[in-house]
Amino acid sequence: MPIYETVFIARQDLSEAQVKTLTEAASKIIEDQKGKVLKTENWGLRTLAYKINKNRKGHYVLIESDASADAIIELERTMRINEDIMRYMTIKLEEPSKGPSVILDKNTGDDDTKDKKEAA
Repeated sequence: MPIYETVFIARQDLSEAQVKTLTEAASKIIEDQKGKVLKTENWGLRTLAYKINKNRKGHYVLIESDASADAIIELERTMRINEDIMRYMTIKLEEPSKGPSVILDKNTGDDDTKDKKEAA
């Protein structure tokens, strides 16, 4: 089955427990369709580039899954009708990612590359 990466943004007024419940519900949809969740990352409450539905911030969550297209269609349909989810996006990956995402990996920032160039 293909590998998909889904990122969704939940409303800022939700608690961490409510965001976790949304993430578990999304994972359950994938698993019910005989897919497998490879990785889940909660990126926390982050400032948006522009207001969405009068919100300046949102809870970002990443789910990487090995699932069929039908599972992703069902997941996106559920996210579309859920009022707690402001935006979502799913992309197809060539292969599963290794390690944490760039957002969580503090060692791959621009400051790190500047330090390496100065040391050389």
